[in-house]
Amino acid sequence: MISTFFTFSNHLIRLSSLFSLLWWLSACTPPHKIDLHPTSEETALIPPDALLTMSDGVPIPLRIYQASVPPKAVILALHGFGDSRDAWEFFAPPLSQAGIIVVSPDQRGFGATMKSQDWSTTDRMVKDTQEELIWAHNQYPPLPLYLMGESMGGAVALMTDTQPPPFLSGTILLAPAALDIGQPWRMILSLIDALAPHWKLDGSSVPGHRIASDNMKAMRRMYFDPLTQHNSTIHPLYGLTELMKNAFQKAPHVKPPVLMIFGGQDQFVTPQYTKRLINRLPTSTRIDEFPTAHHLLSRDKRRIPQDIISWIFTPQKPLPSGGDIAAAVWNATAQPN
Repeated sequence: MISTFFTFSNHLIRLSSLFSLLWWLSACTPPHKIDLHPTSEETALIPPDALLTMSDGVPIPLRIYQASVPPKAVILALHGFGDSRDAWEFFAPPLSQAGIIVVSPDQRGFGATMKSQDWSTTDRMVKDTQEELIWAHNQYPPLPLYLMGESMGGAVALMTDTQPPPFLSGTILLAPAALDIGQPWRMILSLIDALAPHWKLDGSSVPGHRIASDNMKAMRRMYFDPLTQHNSTIHPLYGLTELMKNAFQKAPHVKPPVLMIFGGQDQFVTPQYTKRLINRLPTSTRIDEFPTAHHLLSRDKRRIPQDIISWIFTPQKPLPSGGDIAAAVWNATAQPN
């Protein structure tokens, strides 16, 4: 039994290269024995702008990036696994300058939420998002409201958009972790979750070298941010796997308009999984590729916010980056397997 368990453990380590669960470990952990001398800005714990109490009594901290000009739209932005409400620090300013308010919650189990580093359920995460959308709609009633999610947050946003509230104006998916890793991996994870749900994983479990973003300033801030999680146990890993599978299965049922953005250099949600998801999304989905971008689009240096601004306010026009053309070429040549 012990030898079988360690055989499964070795398979799990290989599995980590297939999806983005451990990106914050492999990409954000600095080399050993190097003192990076973090600044006070990099280690700052920024208090939430509001606390929103969910229907089950759990408080969810919100960070709100107000528009710097008269507001014209609102985005509820969901971060990825291990991240927090601070995920949009580098992404929100261009949106704010265009008149878009960004509301960023800590997703349950992450950031400063109760029982941090535990895993909720897909249903509860979707319900949280629905309640947050209702709050944002009531808070800013005259403004169109959009839902945006990155990686794990993209999977939650996709699930939410299969039964969206009637006031939702559209959904933006950034490198969404909506994929089915298949068997025997799901069975292996299920068994390990049953045997050792609290087995801790850290960056040393991730083979190879992966780049989540080439924006070192943003990556340093993410690493030193007190709200960032740098390790996980098996149970959240298994929960994420189930969320990703459910989102992949629900992809044909999302309600347009939808904008999906992905990076050509994504090493976490790799091209074959991106291709499979695109094939399942409604044909009306706007696909936007940044060929040199990485997985963490919220922190990459590319002008991704400008494409979102254009899609929201002038959806009939080509995207400023040319990413819709790049995506069409990529989609015509990429192989799903």
